[in-house]
Amino acid sequence: MNFIRRHLLLILAVTIGITAGLGLYTFSYAEGLSYFSSDPAACVNCHIMNDQYDSWRKSSHHAAAVCVDCHMPEKFFEKIIAKADNGFRHSKGFTLQDFHEPIQITPRNSEILQNNCLRCHGAVVHGIGQNVRCVQCHSHVGHGAQR
Repeated sequence: MNFIRRHLLLILAVTIGITAGLGLYTFSYAEGLSYFSSDPAACVNCHIMNDQYDSWRKSSHHAAAVCVDCHMPEKFFEKIIAKADNGFRHSKGFTLQDFHEPIQITPRNSEILQNNCLRCHGAVVHGIGQNVRCVQCHSHVGHGAQR
């Protein structure tokens, strides 16, 4: 019995070691620490974001806002949860190659974006109806097709 237990523990230790090693390698290869910053260059670690990054650099918001200002909640814990959720979905999508191209915003992230638009521009748009989404008319403002 002691022999079987030792072998099971060895197999478990090797499995945990391989999993941890692969996880750390992947995190390092994917420049995982960069996603904890607010540097827009972190968003272009994935080639799929190059168009968004380039158009943001030419946009009216370039001087006033970076990616996280629009796409992440303002509060610390909500921001960490959103970054973890997005990081998991992006990692899964790029690893399994099952992401939509061009990239699309999720309903949850669309809500975050809307809240941030109103946080910065609420005084200007306070008279507009509650059901109007800012990006219905202003989809090109932060980035996107330049008109």
